[in-house]
Amino acid sequence: MSQPTTRKTWGGKLVIGIPYVWLLLLFLVPFFIVFKISFAEQELSIPPFTPLLQEDGSLHIVWQNYKDIFADLGSSLAALINPFDDGKQGDNIYLLTYWLSIKTALTTTLICLLIGYPMAYAISRAHPSIRNGLLLTIMLPFWTSFLLRVYAWMGLLGQNGIINNYLIKWGIISEPLNLFYNTFSLNLVMVYAYLPFMILPLYTQLVKLDSRLLEAAADLGAHPIKAFFTITLPLSKSGIIAGSMLVFIPAVGEYVIPELVGGPDNLMIGKTLWMTFFDANNWPLASAVAVIMVLLLVVPMALFQRFEERQMEEGKH
Repeated sequence: MSQPTTRKTWGGKLVIGIPYVWLLLLFLVPFFIVFKISFAEQELSIPPFTPLLQEDGSLHIVWQNYKDIFADLGSSLAALINPFDDGKQGDNIYLLTYWLSIKTALTTTLICLLIGYPMAYAISRAHPSIRNGLLLTIMLPFWTSFLLRVYAWMGLLGQNGIINNYLIKWGIISEPLNLFYNTFSLNLVMVYAYLPFMILPLYTQLVKLDSRLLEAAADLGAHPIKAFFTITLPLSKSGIIAGSMLVFIPAVGEYVIPELVGGPDNLMIGKTLWMTFFDANNWPLASAVAVIMVLLLVVPMALFQRFEERQMEEGKH
């Protein structure tokens, strides 16, 4: 009788262990390699950085890369948060790119949530015969190259693009609108690119919602809006969190969209990493920038997960 239990236990360990092995190979190992390089010093060699372990067995650890990133931190931070600033952003380019990346990712996540939630709710409440077709329309963009879709937006939003040409042709405007290579085009294309990542987790959560709960709320006299905020929204919390994570995390490190449609005033961390790695060939400094970016994402996520676990434990008691 004990043999099936042993097999089940080993099978369960195998299923649980596969994601951990995947995490180890594709995240932790590369991260620790980058973390090690961040304490090296730039050098004209192959690879272009000094080894941490010297020939005499001593460690050569350099903190200058992190000092460069946090240089003039106070004045630059004050310039960023000062509402009466005259447009200067401080001298710390790294802090500025972190700030712009997080701000753009938060804006993208919020807009995707505001647009994606009603769409996911409508699809989840649609008739089963058309539900799969609606989901297919959400996933259709994934069948086309991501780069090709961004280039399509360049053709739509440009000074001589399709939108401006038609607006001028119809007499709505006399001069082309400034729709391209600015914050507007950056946010628009970011929302377009990441909206499906918000809709699909929300749909997965909302389609499981028991409609009898809403019927019971209506029978008890609850207004549809009140029923939404007291029943539907709390029960879809997991979908909101999952969708927000799927949008926010890749949006912070996005490189292609800011490079092609964002303009020089929207320098995000992905572009900074590219310039530091390949233009300046400064692998140690670029590694330090990448390490801080990962910590900015992982630490709040870990704290939030810990907070959720405590709430669940308190709910059980």
